Amino acid sequence: MARKSETVQLPLALGHDPVADREHLLVSASIAPAVDLVDRWPDWRAPVVLVGPPGSGKSHLAAIWKGVSQARDVTDNLRGGRPVPYRQGAFLFEDADRAGFDETALFHLINTVRQNGGSLLITARDLPGLWPVTLADLRSRLHAATVVEIGAPDDELLEQVIFKLFSDRQLEVDRRVVTYLVSRMERSLDSACRIVDEIDRLALSRGRRITRALAAEVLSLRENTTM
Repeated sequence: MARKSETVQLPLALGHDPVADREHLLVSASIAPAVDLVDRWPDWRAPVVLVGPPGSGKSHLAAIWKGVSQARDVTDNLRGGRPVPYRQGAFLFEDADRAGFDETALFHLINTVRQNGGSLLITARDLPGLWPVTLADLRSRLHAATVVEIGAPDDELLEQVIFKLFSDRQLEVDRRVVTYLVSRMERSLDSACRIVDEIDRLALSRGRRITRALAAEVLSLRENTTM
């Protein structure tokens, strides 16, 4: 099992020493529209909602944007009844549809952003129209937001991510192994991270190089544990 002498930085916030910056972000067709929108900040005309399934990369994009914009993360404020810092600037609200939040507080935050030229990025799994929002004024504000959907990772992105995850561990892996994994794994960046970790640990425990047979064993073990 060959290990390189040079460490390759990980471009997605998923594994060993993750790098959450724009320079190291891998881009494919499934995530390109969202990346383009983040790159266009601060030229945003309305609050932005990034929508995508788990493991699609929206949290990584949010982390990149937070670093660039110096945004305040108000997720806990909106969920925990803590005061929201209604000041000029940028704000981040993550996983909006995964738990309840203070609708009035979010409504006021959107108004503050609009009136003061600020920015607001919201991430969610479902489109805003599907959220159980009861406040009519908030529904109206969310309807006017800029919504960008991120699809499940395509083959190109998953292959790039898996290669980089192995590289971050200083591991060389045959392309045929990566192609095999992509054709059979759950289509999620989180899943890619876990699979690479499990393959690495199994290969190390046996003192073996990474082969398609070993990758197949890991996938089989994962399938059996989820049944």
